[in-house]
Amino acid sequence: MSASLAFVFPGQGSQSLGMLADQAAQHPLILDTFEQASDALGYDLWALTQQGPVEQLNQTDKTQPAILTASIALWHVWLAEGGAVPAYVAGHSLGEYSALVAAGSLALEDAVKLVERRGQLMQEAVPAGQGGMAAILGLSDDDVRAACAEAAQGQVVSAVNFNSPGQVVIAGAADAVARAIELCKARGAKRALPLPVSVPSHCELMRPAAERFAASVEAIDWQEPQIALVQNVSAAAVSDLATLKRDLLEQLYKPVRWVESIQCLAGLGATQLVECGPGKVLAGLNKRCADGVVTYNLDTPDPDAFAAIRAALA
Repeated sequence: MSASLAFVFPGQGSQSLGMLADQAAQHPLILDTFEQASDALGYDLWALTQQGPVEQLNQTDKTQPAILTASIALWHVWLAEGGAVPAYVAGHSLGEYSALVAAGSLALEDAVKLVERRGQLMQEAVPAGQGGMAAILGLSDDDVRAACAEAAQGQVVSAVNFNSPGQVVIAGAADAVARAIELCKARGAKRALPLPVSVPSHCELMRPAAERFAASVEAIDWQEPQIALVQNVSAAAVSDLATLKRDLLEQLYKPVRWVESIQCLAGLGATQLVECGPGKVLAGLNKRCADGVVTYNLDTPDPDAFAAIRAALA
């Protein structure tokens, strides 16, 4: 186990049609991992990620198992090729479930079914068109919070993803989000962009989903994590199961404190990060969250990339 190493796992939005195709051609273990997940889900998850249709891949209950499985496939390859076990793991929103699989707390088969159910409940909590999310760039956290408070007018809208300094995502009722966008622009936001999502994640509108999700979380056979997890809700390292499960439920309707999570990892001495999953979203965020943090990325078709990262971490 490497004390300075942490693995970070991406969340929803990192999916793309054809993801990991090049890597799968080099590493059969990726297809084996997708086969495991497909058997648990009852449909061919690899075929969906490669052939689509993209509209189906982007459905929340399909997206979440796809990203989780892609992330764990890369994790399996990393370990199989002799990569070091990190001292810490963390995941952005959905990525927290990938982190729990990597930490040995959840079996892959249980995890994909759990996040499939999570996606279904999130979609059911707010009918399509009634919720929204938007990215706000170039404002302080406090300015974004103030704009949301002014925009609410009896509806729900709040800052929900603190992704990096100057990049905050808001979520809530569609009308309230639209008002908050205009108020953020008036306060000097460089950009205020509606996001193409149908579920307003991490806001109070998701509390009913969390209440229904509790039974699914309790039904799983959990194990004590073998790697400490820095959680979204607390932005602190957690290793006891009761807290992990409680925070997973609260994560549905509380903010993702990613800036503080990366700062927590850096404070613990984990300044070498590996983004383990499709896309490179977290690598772009992490460098702005804490000084001295370096993020490597496993989603690359370069057949020598894993060896190069292992050498850089040595």
